Amino acid sequence: MMRIPLGLFACSAALIVAAWWWLGSAVEMPQSLLTPGQKLHCVSYAPFRSEQNPLDALTRIEPWQIEEDLARLSRITGCIRTYSTEHGLDQIPEIARHQGLKVLQGLWLSSHPEKNRVQIETTIALAKRFPDVIQAVIVGNEVLLRGELAATDLHNIIRRVRAAIDIPVTYADVWEFWLKNRDLASAVDFVTVHILPYWEDFPIPAETAAAHVDSIHRLVVQAFPGKDILIGEVGWPSAGRMRAGALPSPANQARVLTDVLAAAERGHYRVNLIEAFDQPWKRRLEGTVGGHWGLFATGAHEPKFVWGAAVSNHPFWRWQATGGIVLAGLVLAAAFMARGARQPDNLSNLQWSGIALNATVAGILAGLVIEKVPLESLGAGGWVHSLALAAVAIASPVAGAAALARARPAPVFSRSLGRAAERPADPLSLMLGLLLVTLMLLALHSALGLIFDPRYRDFPYAPLTAAMMPYLVLSCFHWRMEGRREAAETIAAAALALSAGYIVFNEGFANWQALWLALAFGCLAFILLRARDAQSS
Repeated sequence: MMRIPLGLFACSAALIVAAWWWLGSAVEMPQSLLTPGQKLHCVSYAPFRSEQNPLDALTRIEPWQIEEDLARLSRITGCIRTYSTEHGLDQIPEIARHQGLKVLQGLWLSSHPEKNRVQIETTIALAKRFPDVIQAVIVGNEVLLRGELAATDLHNIIRRVRAAIDIPVTYADVWEFWLKNRDLASAVDFVTVHILPYWEDFPIPAETAAAHVDSIHRLVVQAFPGKDILIGEVGWPSAGRMRAGALPSPANQARVLTDVLAAAERGHYRVNLIEAFDQPWKRRLEGTVGGHWGLFATGAHEPKFVWGAAVSNHPFWRWQATGGIVLAGLVLAAAFMARGARQPDNLSNLQWSGIALNATVAGILAGLVIEKVPLESLGAGGWVHSLALAAVAIASPVAGAAALARARPAPVFSRSLGRAAERPADPLSLMLGLLLVTLMLLALHSALGLIFDPRYRDFPYAPLTAAMMPYLVLSCFHWRMEGRREAAETIAAAALALSAGYIVFNEGFANWQALWLALAFGCLAFILLRARDAQSS
């Protein structure tokens, strides 16, 4: 009587462990050219932690926090690049002197003349006060890209700063904007370009990112003969959504940075890595991916990886596998209990196969679901959405297994949400129906976001797949269906199917996260189209 569920549990547990062993296995890295004790040329530094952010005019960073950061950075680099003098960042040169660090001093320019005036005056004063620390002044960062200043105005500001100090002056922008504004080269001592393969209009995969950086560097050198070229930003995110074939991950971050440093060594050019510490506030502007470009995670005392050492994308995979096995056990136990301890042998092989499939898929994906909740949740609304998805992803396999054991399909929306007399009398059926309504709403929310505001949206493929699978199994099990198709399900199915098509078209076939999510939307649309009012009787 117990042999079948116990045997299926053993098989499911083995598959979950195997999947997580594969996901968590460390990825071998190319040999690093950094010798023991050798430091990085330069690293971008912003001190903002937790809820601190430069978007709030009241934010001010205390000197002890900067001191703490620079003490860590002094172990891995001899230079930091800053971007502004506001929010207490004007304290950085003095603290950098104590830590033996040089500074590429940033001067933030925007469309606000008064703020620009303060930045200019403060930076000039710092350059005169700390000539032994500040190696160069970067007048403006991507202000042309943002369209906040005209090239002629920027040219005049650079000349003004250059005339006031005896330190080299440059301007930093994405490489395309330097090529569009070549006259700026006459105003600077050297050219500072940003090359970010992930953010290119046609994103570059991690495997070829260093070659792309190398080719763009050669292009810029040819465009500005006689000018020294600094790659002022190059990096790769460790978390976030794919763009075409560009996948953020810890291993890809380590791989890209290692390859770029090797290319720079071969090509005899300088690179500044972006960035020192993850900046959570950037998630407001760029989504999950914006907050995960750091060599150090937020609050971490050690870097995310060791140069040249293997890197795991899921270092806690053993715990994730263990949690998945527990969930698989709950799914199988729910089916066993729903059928009755004395009747488990009455279940067909097809029913047990569907239950085992639910248990295994849920067990594998549960670790990903939980891992992504804190990464992809921004603000109260983001947390509600992520936690709701996680709850449905965990509850649906359990409820679905019980329903499959009882051969009971999910009720249609109108009955799940109708008057008390119309709702299913069985609590299991009602729960199954309400979970499906919740899943549909969450799926539509994600789908519409990826249609109307897709650039920074994550792909919730793991929770949607785990939550959808039990209903797909139930729909396939109850193949012959009779009764009236409901309008709500039909409209939702059409919206999801159209969204799936658009997402594939917009994201491209190289983006496996988008393809997976589109497939999940398509399966959910199929489930909704299969729904009939007769099921809820």
